[in-house]
Amino acid sequence: MQPERQSGKNAVWLAVLFIVIAAIGLLYVKWWPYYQKSLLAAHTHSIGTSILGDPGKSAQFSWNGTFQYVIHYFQAIWKAAVLGILLGSLMQVLLPTEWLVKVLGKTSFGSTVIAGASAIPGMMCTCCAAPLAVGLRKKQVSTGAALAFWIGNPMLNPATLIFMAFVLPWKFTVLRILAGLVLTFGVSYLAGRIAKSEQSVDISKLAAVGDQNEGSLLTRWGKAAGQMLLYLVPTYLLSVVILSAARFWLFPQINQGDANSMLGVVLFAISGMLFVIPTAAEIPIVQTMMSFGLGAGPAAALLVTLPAISLPSLIMVGKSFSKQTLFFVAASCVVIGILGGLAGIMLF
Repeated sequence: MQPERQSGKNAVWLAVLFIVIAAIGLLYVKWWPYYQKSLLAAHTHSIGTSILGDPGKSAQFSWNGTFQYVIHYFQAIWKAAVLGILLGSLMQVLLPTEWLVKVLGKTSFGSTVIAGASAIPGMMCTCCAAPLAVGLRKKQVSTGAALAFWIGNPMLNPATLIFMAFVLPWKFTVLRILAGLVLTFGVSYLAGRIAKSEQSVDISKLAAVGDQNEGSLLTRWGKAAGQMLLYLVPTYLLSVVILSAARFWLFPQINQGDANSMLGVVLFAISGMLFVIPTAAEIPIVQTMMSFGLGAGPAAALLVTLPAISLPSLIMVGKSFSKQTLFFVAASCVVIGILGGLAGIMLF
C-alpha cells in the first residue's frame, strides 16, 4: 500500500504543478491583458482596428498584403500559441490518465459539459487551443469532451463576450452566446456519439497507457513537446500563409444588393469557418465591415464562424479525430453560422 500511496501523492503534486503553471501562463497571456482591453472597450466602444484592414484594399491581392497579415497575426497570438503547446505537452506528463478518463472519458453529455465549462477560463483562440485538444486525446479523453474543450475556448470566451457587449449591438452578443452553447455542447456531444471509433475507455486497462514512467519527467515532457512542435508548427505556419493569401477571395467586396442577402450569409459563413484570426479579432472585423455597408446577416454569420474553428486548427487536430468527425464539426459550424445570419437578417 505504501508505494501506491506515494504514487497517489506524486500524482496530486504533479496535477497541482500543472494547474499553477496554467494559471500563471493564463494570467500573463490572457487574463490581465483582457482585463485592460475590457476597460478600453468600455470607454471607447472599440478594441482596435480590423486585422483585415480596409475592406476595399483587402479585396485586392498582393504578396505584401499577404505577409503583412501573417506578421500581424503571429504578433497577436505567439504568446498564446507558445502557452498552448506548453500546456498541451505538460498535460501528457503531469495529469494522470485515469483521473481524466474518469471525468472526461465517457461519451455522456455530462463529460461534454464538464469539458466545455472547463474551457471558459482558457480564453484561447481555436489554433492555440488545438494543442490542448491534442493532449486531451492522447490522454484518452472522449471525442465529445475533447471537442467541447477545443470549441469552448473561443466560443465561450467571457472576455470576448464582454468586448462584444461594449462594441456591438446587444443582439449580436445574445446570438453569439446561443451559437457558442450549441457548438460547444450540442455539436461536440453529437460528434462524440456518432464518431465510428468512439468507445468508452476501460479504466482498468490504463496501467499501460499514457502514464508510463519510462525515463525522467523532463525526458517525457521533452518528447511530448518535440512531437507537438514537429507536427503542429510547420502545418500551422504554412496553412496561415495560404489562408492569408486566400483572404482576398474569401472576403470579397459584395455589391449593395447582396450586402444583407442569403448569398452573403452563406459566403461569409463558409469563409469564416475556414479563415484564421486572433482571439476577439472578429469584433473589429465585423465593426469595420458594417461601417462599409455589410448587412447584419453576413455580419452575424462571421461572428459565429470566424472564432469557432479554422482550417489551420482543423489540420492541427487532424490526427486526434477522425475525418468524419472533423467534417461534421466543420459542416455544423457553417450551418449554425447560416442560421445565425438568417436570424440577423430577420431580427436585427
